[in-house]
Amino acid sequence: MSAETLVSVFIIIAMFGFFALSLRKAYKFAHMQIHARLDLYPVPKEGAGRAAYGGSYMEEPEWWTKPRKINRVSETVDIIKEMLFIKKLFVHQRSLWWASYSMHLGIYVMLGWSVLLLVSVAWHPAWYVAVVSIVGIVGFALATIGCMLLLVRRVFDRVLAKYTTPLEYFNIVLLLVVLLTGAYSWLFVASPFTVAAQVFTLSATDLPPIVLVHFVLLGIMFLYIPLSKMSHYVGKFFCFHKVLWDNDPNLKGSAVERRFEDAAQQPVTSPWSATKPQSASSETSKG
Repeated sequence: MSAETLVSVFIIIAMFGFFALSLRKAYKFAHMQIHARLDLYPVPKEGAGRAAYGGSYMEEPEWWTKPRKINRVSETVDIIKEMLFIKKLFVHQRSLWWASYSMHLGIYVMLGWSVLLLVSVAWHPAWYVAVVSIVGIVGFALATIGCMLLLVRRVFDRVLAKYTTPLEYFNIVLLLVVLLTGAYSWLFVASPFTVAAQVFTLSATDLPPIVLVHFVLLGIMFLYIPLSKMSHYVGKFFCFHKVLWDNDPNLKGSAVERRFEDAAQQPVTSPWSATKPQSASSETSKG
């Protein structure tokens, strides 16, 4: 089996692996034990207009006897704003938002470009190829510029530098190297349309070394991202929906009470978990 075929098989497996590992992480988050709830207001799902001023269903007299009004649309809109536009960073740290959003938007565009490129294997009229080429250039430019700005900011900003770990530098550099090798490959070495057609039909031959290096790094990144802290694209939904905005009442017989009871029955698996106190008789017997 040639190096080109091996790399083609690897990148296809890595792409499927990315989605499989992402789904696995989402499943893990969805089935974790009940968390330490924060109940940070305003909670977007609060109905009756309370979300606008940070109100709560507990404002009503004898609230536990009344049905709750929940606005799922408002909650969904707020989550979409955060996931697509990084809203909170824009509001609280706008100087960092420009670089971060450039990188994230570039990645979103490139994900779309990858799908369009895959379609081009079977359907490639001239106008479509031109549109896909423009989308790819925009995506590469935004993501690369964003990565570079974030790296510079983390190196030279004294506050950020204190809190940036070597692993975070590695994440940015890995993404940047993948982007640079990809941009160089597609702009100066080989047509992405030709290579995509060869790779996805397992008929690639005589691929330039830089293209092979790019695909190997890209495959490694696909498999690495869902296993690293960069998987926040999965965790962000659960962080907001299940932690920050989870203000469901813990009433007798409720689902929340059952979750607490289930959690209390689980064995201690973490050094942060509280251990059961020993009985007085066991303490005496030790003496």
